[in-house]
Amino acid sequence: MRIISGKAKGTKISTIKSTTTRPTLDRVKESLFNIIQYDLNNTVVLDLFAGSGALGIEALSRGANKAVFCDANLECIKVIKQNLEKTHLTSNAIIYNKDYKECLKELSKNNIKLDIVFIDPPYKKNIAVDATKTIMKLELLNKNGFIVIETDEINRDENELNELLNKDGNKLFIKSKRKYGRANLIFLSVIEEK
Repeated sequence: MRIISGKAKGTKISTIKSTTTRPTLDRVKESLFNIIQYDLNNTVVLDLFAGSGALGIEALSRGANKAVFCDANLECIKVIKQNLEKTHLTSNAIIYNKDYKECLKELSKNNIKLDIVFIDPPYKKNIAVDATKTIMKLELLNKNGFIVIETDEINRDENELNELLNKDGNKLFIKSKRKYGRANLIFLSVIEEK
């Protein structure tokens, strides 16, 4: 796996050899970053369920100001640190070896606001929508912020999202969806206040 573009373009990064992590395929990552490339400059991004950190590192390489990496697996944290060193982007990173809920609470406590959140939990773990709900409850997203969920359970996640998005006080909407084989990307944006 390589960094596709930006300052660290072409740098080969390590991945985790495990059945519990699933790196985003290069073609999915490339499509995702083609879509958001003009939204990255000077942003704060969160790579939740970061695995190897590929999404957060790609964002940093392409102009994000700061990336927060969160993974509960210590092996993943070691690989993220190695990859950040290889790409010379360590000084722009904050790393949490915590459960996603603990990480989100910590960000809230430290008053860190996010512009872009990547939510890419392991397949079969039904936690993407819960993570989205927690982000909104803690008001972690900036007003122009957005969330990208990667899932192979599109029907399940879409049904749960629709339930969440139809609640009073909800501040998100599904802006777009993309399908790449098994992988689906759901883009959620903040509703602009009138």
